[in-house]
Amino acid sequence: MTEEEHIEEMMQRVRKLEIRARRLARENFSGDYHSSFRGQGLDFDEFREYQPGDEPRFIDWNVSARMQQPYIRKFREEREMTVIIAVDISGSTDFGSDYFSKRERAAELTALLGFSARYNGDKVGLLLFTEEPVLYLPPSQGGKQVLRAVREVLMAKPEKTGTSISEASKFLSRTLKRKGLVFFISDFIDWGFEKPLGTLAAQNEVIALPLIDPVEKKLPNVGKVYLRDPETGHEILVNTSNSNVRMGYEKLSRRYREGISSFFTKHGIDYVPISTTRDYLADLHALFQRRARRR
Repeated sequence: MTEEEHIEEMMQRVRKLEIRARRLARENFSGDYHSSFRGQGLDFDEFREYQPGDEPRFIDWNVSARMQQPYIRKFREEREMTVIIAVDISGSTDFGSDYFSKRERAAELTALLGFSARYNGDKVGLLLFTEEPVLYLPPSQGGKQVLRAVREVLMAKPEKTGTSISEASKFLSRTLKRKGLVFFISDFIDWGFEKPLGTLAAQNEVIALPLIDPVEKKLPNVGKVYLRDPETGHEILVNTSNSNVRMGYEKLSRRYREGISSFFTKHGIDYVPISTTRDYLADLHALFQRRARRR
């Protein structure tokens, strides 16, 4: 496939994602998103006459003196938020045992969350990262920003293939000047990121969306195979017909996922595991509803 054909194929996928994401954002998620995530304060709206039951602390005494009767200040919630979608594009996210790779799933999530934020009037930014920040799109409004973000997720060709959630977290902590909402999309196959990500979560609202392929949970019985680490290139021969090997792999995988879940819970980070093969919309919908009830 030529470079031009590859670009055209990617653009067709972006267009399909746009159609699906716009529909889902309007029909399924715009209301949930609005009720789940609030702005950062209150803006003055108008003055009106005081009515029994109103808070006396909102009485404006200067206006009341001029009008010769009590008037209060009304406020409206400041809805606009800064939303950053941080997407892991390291080597491991190119893996997919079925139709979707983890990176393609990340692009779909970027479209869905981006359009949901856009319909809420929020500014959307993007951070692509591997073992270092690769691309940062400052927050901006509009559908073109969302579409560019989706294109960048799908088409980025990073020189480095490792993963550093730590460096991505530090970058966002330095860059975000006011509290924002960060969606962290990664397979979280990394270590040593607990403190930087915890600091980011203390300063902002962070939602983690761990990408998981079923093969990473449970090895299929397919005989002897070479497993290759896409980030280091290291290969190992594994006999998947050995039940002890499969059991040990499953146990280690489960233990790691439980550790990540405990970390998210400890730092107040809401999270939803995102499968590359299973529909995740109901789980994401449930997360938004839980957050709305807490508010």
